[in-house]
Amino acid sequence: MSNNTMSSDEKLDSQALNNENPPQEASYDANSIDVLEGLEAVRVRPGMYIGSTGPRGLHHLVWEIVDNSVDEALAGYCKNITVSLNEDGSMTVIDDGRGIPVEIVEKTGKSAVETVFTVLHAGGKFGGGSYKVSGGLHGVGASVVNALSEKLEVEVYRNGKVYSQVYKRGIPDGTLKEIGTTDLRGTKVTFWPDKTIFHDINEDNERVEIFFEFDTLLTRLREMSFLNKGLRMMITDKAKNRTEEFYYEGGIASYVEYINDTRNTLHKPPVYFEQTKDDVVVECAMQWTELYGESVYTFVNNINTHDGGTHLTGFRNALTRVINDYARKNNLLKEAESNFTGEDVREGLTAIVSVKVGNPQFEGQTKERLGNREVQGITQSVVTEALTDWLELNPKQAKEVITKVNQARMAREAAQKAKNLVRRQSALESSSLPGKLADCSEKDAAKCEIYLVEGDSAGGSAKQGRNRVFQAILPLRGKILNVERVQPGRIYENTEVQSMIQALGLAVKEDEEENTGSAKTAGLLRPNALNLDLSKLRYHKIIIMTDADVDGSHIRTLLLTFFYRYARPMVEKGYVYIAQPPLYKIEKGKRIEYCYNDHKRDLVLAELGDKAEVQRYKGLGEMNAEQLWETTMNPATRTLKQVNVDDASEADHIFDLLMGEAVGPRREFIERNAQYVTNLDI
Repeated sequence: MSNNTMSSDEKLDSQALNNENPPQEASYDANSIDVLEGLEAVRVRPGMYIGSTGPRGLHHLVWEIVDNSVDEALAGYCKNITVSLNEDGSMTVIDDGRGIPVEIVEKTGKSAVETVFTVLHAGGKFGGGSYKVSGGLHGVGASVVNALSEKLEVEVYRNGKVYSQVYKRGIPDGTLKEIGTTDLRGTKVTFWPDKTIFHDINEDNERVEIFFEFDTLLTRLREMSFLNKGLRMMITDKAKNRTEEFYYEGGIASYVEYINDTRNTLHKPPVYFEQTKDDVVVECAMQWTELYGESVYTFVNNINTHDGGTHLTGFRNALTRVINDYARKNNLLKEAESNFTGEDVREGLTAIVSVKVGNPQFEGQTKERLGNREVQGITQSVVTEALTDWLELNPKQAKEVITKVNQARMAREAAQKAKNLVRRQSALESSSLPGKLADCSEKDAAKCEIYLVEGDSAGGSAKQGRNRVFQAILPLRGKILNVERVQPGRIYENTEVQSMIQALGLAVKEDEEENTGSAKTAGLLRPNALNLDLSKLRYHKIIIMTDADVDGSHIRTLLLTFFYRYARPMVEKGYVYIAQPPLYKIEKGKRIEYCYNDHKRDLVLAELGDKAEVQRYKGLGEMNAEQLWETTMNPATRTLKQVNVDDASEADHIFDLLMGEAVGPRREFIERNAQYVTNLDI
């Protein structure tokens, strides 16, 4: 391109700057600027404050109130928190903390209670010493819940008196009033989420009402109880008369035992230590098992840091160095042998790393990665000292751990050789794609999607019916390897897994978080590979499409196990989906309706009458290419379920329980949940 040639974008910019007769536009002046006062901004843009107005956002309201109560526990004033799902759809949270102050706040001219519930960025976490550490840092929690509720009632038990105030859609319905006396202490909040704001979309693209899910709440409250030893948490569903209570004196050591309750462990009890250094509290529990994957979870002030951060880096560095030093010192690692890598050391490890930091700095708005540099050194120092002591004081258990680590190294080296052999055969080279893959022509991964289809028959229909521009098809024959039960190296022995790795472009970056050992495993998948190189991914929609029967559910679960264990970042980024093929085809005359559940089938039959023909699809292979496209693959008409992991440790526990080798706990789980689960896919 010559210097005097302008691009199309440059031409547009030039026209915008020099156009003497610009097009007529709507008036845009100072009067066009809106100023949203009070909590109005929250109601106009709720997603900015709670993420979504769907189920996740609805439950986020509960977390905001519960987190305030937990902050009281962190400060040492709260021992009990009760959460109740009420029969009228409201939610009540009660704690026995100090109770919100009731005096007038000079800056607002309102009571402290009203200030907390009606003013954004107001609270006791911005200085003044009320809270040394806390999870909620922005002071928007209670006020946002208030703004997004039809009604909210707060009662404060403080100084032997009971105070009460009611709000409607964030606006006080009267002032804070003293209504009685009490021996109690704490705060009670009851709120009714605004139904005009919170909703979901069903399979028929219809707006539907959503409700609090007991199991979702239960999982989070159990986690909070583990993270705060001695804190008793109770949850009650009054409509179903169901109550669960959590209390763990062992704290995160009990958490590790809970995760490992279906696994064979190398030592009991877990390694546990807690130490405060430079005003940072480091608490850690760890236990090695016979598994091949790792389960390491990190928290900062009770916030789950899914992407780790400086505390995880410090932990990993210390762990790898201490294990290598101990093995060398005790002649368990020969002089001629190379150091264990972090991957070797963490194989089979279950660990919880929880730190309390007075001024945490998170990278990004999601608080998923800790950025405080000083925490890395502190965590590394604490873990080094405590783990060294444990190894020296427990030589028998230490030797078993080193034996496990050495086995992991040998398996890694064997897998590396296998990988190199396969590479020489061009099975995993990026330039060579599996022969049965019907690829798409689009090269931008963000615009591409691939269907993992059960069986050659359905795969053939999908190849004929797809949009070849952006849709790729990879047929899978039979059930893939259950990666929960085999060594990582064996994944290369399975043809279907090889095809997936090859087609998707899965690769692992070198480990950037460790400065000890060698972790050059680029291109080699390993369990919980958190440093998966997503830039190499060839599709940003990986869609699992299986039959709606028991075998199809099993294949889907095996695939999900593979993605969760070996490619979890793909799940966390929202790249994995499940297709929803129809269960029924209903035909009467020229009218054809596809139904994805029994409820929709009954509605259509009621409308069409008795002479309508009903076909129950037993598998994808029963649909021709046109039907498969229209019902399951056409972006305009299909329904996809996005796979996500709200609680990684609980998902870890469930995958291990349902896909592991222990039969008894699996049977007990299914029997225990039979009354709550109507369609178990495992």
